[in-house]
Amino acid sequence: MAKLCPLFSGSKANCTYLSGNDGALLIDAGASCSAILKSIEALGESVDRIRAILITHEHTDHIKGLKALLKKIDVPVMASQKTLETLYNVNVLNDEAKTVALGETAFESEVGKIIRFETMHDCEGSSGYKIDFGNDSTAAVCTDLGVVTPSVREALSGCSTVLLESNHDLRMLQNGPYPPELKIRIAGERGHLSNAAAACELVSLLKSGTKRFVLGHLSENNNLPALALRTSESALMDAGAKKGIDYTLFCALRENKETVYF
Repeated sequence: MAKLCPLFSGSKANCTYLSGNDGALLIDAGASCSAILKSIEALGESVDRIRAILITHEHTDHIKGLKALLKKIDVPVMASQKTLETLYNVNVLNDEAKTVALGETAFESEVGKIIRFETMHDCEGSSGYKIDFGNDSTAAVCTDLGVVTPSVREALSGCSTVLLESNHDLRMLQNGPYPPELKIRIAGERGHLSNAAAACELVSLLKSGTKRFVLGHLSENNNLPALALRTSESALMDAGAKKGIDYTLFCALRENKETVYF
């Protein structure tokens, strides 16, 4: 049985632990190294099971602990070529680092098949990831995108479990303290997905066969977990779905201990 646990999620730190029968993967390392290691231990898991670290993009809340973490665990870093180049340029990676540049072709890892897909964000090479553990167990992590493109929708379709960004409530963003240029960036096509946009995608995903949903990367200033949940639950209810029967749903909080088994 596979499992997904968002160890950290939000504006300040992001890191998701995905585990299968033959090992585990980390998607992003945006908390401190010590915090990530403690969180994995708290799950009852061992860092020795980690086979690779997948990086979605180079923003600090996704790579903060990566450099220190690589000194503790000797595993490859996987990302788009553009992201890897940036990580070298900012000295997060050095010449001794093991890296794998992921493109359009699926990568067969010890843990499972890794499928990278492009996301619309304000940096080059931004990625989402889908992991196929076999036996119809698939999970995707998709955050930091301003719009769900057809290729993203295709990648997420039919996954057993999906962690999808539900970053902000548009009204809270519009009425909040951020300067106008930042509000425009967040709400733009290369910014972040709103609660309403995420809810719409969940309905589509449910129809494709997804039963387990996690809302991630919630803004601390422009969202509330209860509001994000209510928006998605309302959309799913309007589609005729019943929570706990047709689907499960929870929000990944800043430090999260909930785990999805699939």
